[in-house]
Amino acid sequence: MRSLRRVPGDLVLTLTTLLLVLAWDASGLDLPVSRALAHARGFPWRDSWLTYGLLHEGGRLLAALGVLALLLHALLPRPPQAGANPAPRWRAFGAVLLNLGAVPALKRSSLTSCPWDLAEFGGSARYVPHWDWSVGDLGPGHCFPSGHAVAGFAFIALYFVWRRKRPAWARRALWLSLAAGLALGLSQVLRGAHYVSHVAWSAWLCWTLSAAASALSRALAQARRRNDKPTSTSKSTLMPDIHTR
Repeated sequence: MRSLRRVPGDLVLTLTTLLLVLAWDASGLDLPVSRALAHARGFPWRDSWLTYGLLHEGGRLLAALGVLALLLHALLPRPPQAGANPAPRWRAFGAVLLNLGAVPALKRSSLTSCPWDLAEFGGSARYVPHWDWSVGDLGPGHCFPSGHAVAGFAFIALYFVWRRKRPAWARRALWLSLAAGLALGLSQVLRGAHYVSHVAWSAWLCWTLSAAASALSRALAQARRRNDKPTSTSKSTLMPDIHTR
């Protein structure tokens, strides 16, 4: 039991959610869900004002504004009482950028095509699970995981940056990021742009990258503190010798 208590909570949650996402993959429900949302001519929600105009184009705009706000927050001078250390603000900006860059980069290298590219929905591709990396599906590919959902999930990183000093802000950022990512991701499922698993993997990757970046930041900070200790102790031990001379 003591060894289990030493396991970090972030790691437990990361592995638990990984099992849930893998369970969805194993269920084979991706294609049946897409079939339930489509007909022979395609996906009726594909060009809807709600799913495309508001949640697709609007979601991109909100993500860009969020990144710009974080950048300005890092750049603008702060009053002395607010704390002069800009490192946490730059960590927030960098962690969000990491999510926004890494997951879409993985998508661009994927062979998996979108549901609307399948032959049964008017395209040319055949269904191939995204884990079958060696087999092309005869479609354009570049669809796994969901890049658009990352516009919301990327801001999960703020939870890890703020949770120690601003826990209330951190919790709000986490829930808002999850809600935004789910809304944007599920709108893409309705449009036929992604399978449900694509959205789930985007959420898990953003959480995992954010947790890893947070753990690395803490490890580096602890290493710096350890390196600073010998310097301070060595100065204190030299002081008596200086005074005695």
